[in-house]
Amino acid sequence: MNLTISGHHLEVTQAIREYVETKLERVTRHFDHVIDMNVILSVEKLQQKIEVTVHVRGKDIHVEAIQEDMYAAIDLVADKLDRQVLKHKEKRYNDRHSDAMKYQPEPEQPAA
Repeated sequence: MNLTISGHHLEVTQAIREYVETKLERVTRHFDHVIDMNVILSVEKLQQKIEVTVHVRGKDIHVEAIQEDMYAAIDLVADKLDRQVLKHKEKRYNDRHSDAMKYQPEPEQPAA
């Protein structure tokens, strides 16, 4: 998995980088088909904004959060992203099993 962290109007310190990495590794524990993640940290006036785009097989998941504290924004975006990835994983799992059920032969009915 490739992880890209960049900052707009903000210097990404080592502490912020490590905090983002630890929070986002939870996503890879739930879903191991993550190809890459792009994280953009920005500051607009007093608002701290974080945007995360996760590229998984067949879909791009985009999540953003705005808070007054950067660490709170990172926590919020990690929670949102976790829910989105689990939802995607569940849909993928259900689609795969519903397709398998379509092709199974139906049991024969006894003649009455």
